[in-house]
Amino acid sequence: MKGMFYKKFIVIVTVLTLFCSIIVTSGRATAETVPVLDVEAGSAILVEANSGKILYQKNADESLAIASMTKMMSEYLVHEAVDKGKLKWDQKVKISEYAHKISQDRSLSNVPLENGGSYTVKELYEAMAIYSANGATIALVEEIAGKEADFVKMMNDKSKEFGMKNYKFVNSTGLTNYDLKGYHPEGTTPDEKNKMSARDCAILAQRLIQDFPKMLDTAKIPKKTFQKGGKYPIDMVNFNMMLKGLIKQYEGVDGLKTGTTPEAGDCFTGTVERNGMRLISVVIKANSHTARFDETKKLYDYGFANFEVKNIYGKDSVVKGHETLRVANAKDKDVVVQTKQAVSLPIPKSNKDVYKKEFKVSNKEQEAPIKKGVTISKMIILPKDNTDPGFLSGKSLQIDLVTKSDVEQANWFTRFMRQIGSFFSSIWDSAVDIVKS
Repeated sequence: MKGMFYKKFIVIVTVLTLFCSIIVTSGRATAETVPVLDVEAGSAILVEANSGKILYQKNADESLAIASMTKMMSEYLVHEAVDKGKLKWDQKVKISEYAHKISQDRSLSNVPLENGGSYTVKELYEAMAIYSANGATIALVEEIAGKEADFVKMMNDKSKEFGMKNYKFVNSTGLTNYDLKGYHPEGTTPDEKNKMSARDCAILAQRLIQDFPKMLDTAKIPKKTFQKGGKYPIDMVNFNMMLKGLIKQYEGVDGLKTGTTPEAGDCFTGTVERNGMRLISVVIKANSHTARFDETKKLYDYGFANFEVKNIYGKDSVVKGHETLRVANAKDKDVVVQTKQAVSLPIPKSNKDVYKKEFKVSNKEQEAPIKKGVTISKMIILPKDNTDPGFLSGKSLQIDLVTKSDVEQANWFTRFMRQIGSFFSSIWDSAVDIVKS
């Protein structure tokens, strides 16, 4: 009898052990839905470009020297000047002594420019974007701002506007100031250099691509001749070796900017698009010229293997459960709201349920009449996992919910009757509270 009891006991313990093992294994599989990645660099980040969702980060907020990745901001301000009509692509730019002297330094990235010579904005921009030409960059900067010091102020102001936190621009090229041959901008010292965090580099790259998508048409050019047929033609090979046809080519890569100085090490901000998902990567202080591309490949392989972009809401979509919002003095009390923009997010392939939604009514009380398309509340999307790095903009992504149509004001009689009803309702509620007490 005792032997039978002992056998049953052993069976029960074995079953329970197996059951617990299954539960623990299942829990581990859920927690480890995305494999661990280690990037060999001082700092790195991988971001889904549309939403700004961070897929990987390492020391992403540490401010480090960035070398010629600086030129992403110079490129942005050139595009902005063209967009505002302050600059034209076929406009001729006269070369100053400063731009000329820098352009003659063969130890730096350059195309030689004649002192007092003229080149089009497009020629100089291509030299900057493809070949990281420092003299060409300075020529563009002086054309836009008059002097580099004023352009540097524009760079820092734009960084603040973008919500960047860990940055400092002291020149337009990314060179250390002592390489500028005594021409370093007023208010800076010879030993200063530009610094940014990987997160801020990603923010800048995201804005550059989103605001001026055609910039990628130049960024993806692997080879081009500067001043072909001119006095000093230069064959330019893009320093982004991940472009099609170059030695580290990676399918879908079409930008963005490398950087190398003794202080910054080897850096690269890249972007790639496959199957409707665009990624932005930043690698700062890699171990070598080629290592920055190897580590970037590691990031891209990780991103495409483990994530896919899903459309959550289309533009002008009504969110189920939050279709309407009450607006004071509106003809129809409950006003229909819809998304201002489409919402798509990267989802881990192994775990689809990673986001949650919250809703926030505008701090200012909305009162009719209101025009169509006015934001009156926000949908806040945030990761369920508190340890998730979130988005470039912060822990959450905020989506504007706007009025679907014009909100008419109720007539005076309706508003009066509602006030009467509200008055008696408050009296009734007070009476009920007194009785309960």
